[in-house]
Amino acid sequence: MAEATCFLPSDAVFLTGPTASGKSACGIGLAQIIGAEILSLDSMAIYRRMDIGTAKPTPQERALVPHCLIDIVEPSESFSLASYLKAAQTAVAQVRRHGARPLFVGGTPLYLKGLLRGIFDGPEADQRFRALWQEKERQSPGTLHARLRQVDPVSAERLHPNDHKRLLRALEVYEVTGRPISSLQTQFSQPAPSGAPLFVLDWPREVLYNRINRRVDAMIAAGLADEVKSLLAENKPLSKTASAAVGYRELIAHFRGEYSLDEAIERIKRATRNFAKRQMTWFRSFPEARFIPMNDRSTADSTAETIAAILSAPNA
Repeated sequence: MAEATCFLPSDAVFLTGPTASGKSACGIGLAQIIGAEILSLDSMAIYRRMDIGTAKPTPQERALVPHCLIDIVEPSESFSLASYLKAAQTAVAQVRRHGARPLFVGGTPLYLKGLLRGIFDGPEADQRFRALWQEKERQSPGTLHARLRQVDPVSAERLHPNDHKRLLRALEVYEVTGRPISSLQTQFSQPAPSGAPLFVLDWPREVLYNRINRRVDAMIAAGLADEVKSLLAENKPLSKTASAAVGYRELIAHFRGEYSLDEAIERIKRATRNFAKRQMTWFRSFPEARFIPMNDRSTADSTAETIAAILSAPNA
């Protein structure tokens, strides 16, 4: 069993942060200063017609700086980390042909990990094994997580009990190799070999949460509910990944009659705040990350200038 080759563009810059932290606007300003084109680091922006809930850059913003890795698959299609890395490699080559520098902007920690650390190339899926454990989980919820705690407590601590996909994969790897997947994914604990410039926009929690609440209200006002309704009316059902996106998941449940629109909005706000908290936990695990303090006086332009100054400093 081997590890996949780490794909890390030597000249790339990474700008990340929790949702609603202002990454997109800051990224545009930074790209203009350093002569870069933007590559999206967002696992939901890849989907066409999922625009409002993913806070995609507007056509006007994309006119200022070219953007890649946006609107590349249908909402009905699955898209893995390996698929993203392959698409990113192609996009980086395109950016370089334009004479520009690759600037990754977005907040999907798994994509960031894949770019900086590579991905684990494990055994092929065992459908019989998966079907067996899926049935056990159906009959007794929590069985997957309980079993993983026995064979790989490190992974069990990291994974949510409802994250059946990753729980199954961890158990499958242990079944085939006899070793915990956490011990095989050791590349995920090592800094990027080239010391890639990684910047994280870091807001005080309460300020960030207020920004999230206002952003959700703005998305609803912009027509997020209608966007979800249109997606549900399409011939092909949404993929599991697309339908699980924060904002879409709650509104899908609303349209199924599970709760009111007002409750759906409150659930979106709560889920987004929880997601932001998890994002920051991920980002703090990167030893090479440089946290950029943000406050109510921070602007996209001033933050971009701060980061550009760091990049231009000797030994940056």
